[in-house]
Amino acid sequence: MPSPDSTPATPRDNRVAATRALAAGSLLALIVLGLAWELWLAPLRPGGSWLVVKVLPLCFPLAGLLRNRMYTYRWVSLMVWLYFTEGVVRAYSDRGLSARLALLEVLLCLLLFVACVLHVRLRQQKAQS
Repeated sequence: MPSPDSTPATPRDNRVAATRALAAGSLLALIVLGLAWELWLAPLRPGGSWLVVKVLPLCFPLAGLLRNRMYTYRWVSLMVWLYFTEGVVRAYSDRGLSARLALLEVLLCLLLFVACVLHVRLRQQKAQS
């Protein structure tokens, strides 16, 4: 008789793991992008800007995502819209590198949102079956 640990992963389990990795990866990428953008790549002021503190709220959910806490996925999917909005505004108001970084922020926010929503949906379906 096979042990419970040796049972093959179902396609749904693989999708849950993929959405978890995508959510954590896109959140980490948002953190790195925010730091690099405001400190080195295109800060508002030469030498870096205090706008870098916008990254701090992104650090709080990282532990919850890595611990696979459902509640964290839910509230991150709402919080990410603040960063999406900032990215859209700066993509239209800034020029050059800053505008391109803003578009990257928008893309990462969309990836994070989709990953969180799919992760929650897949886990709820798994719990119901």
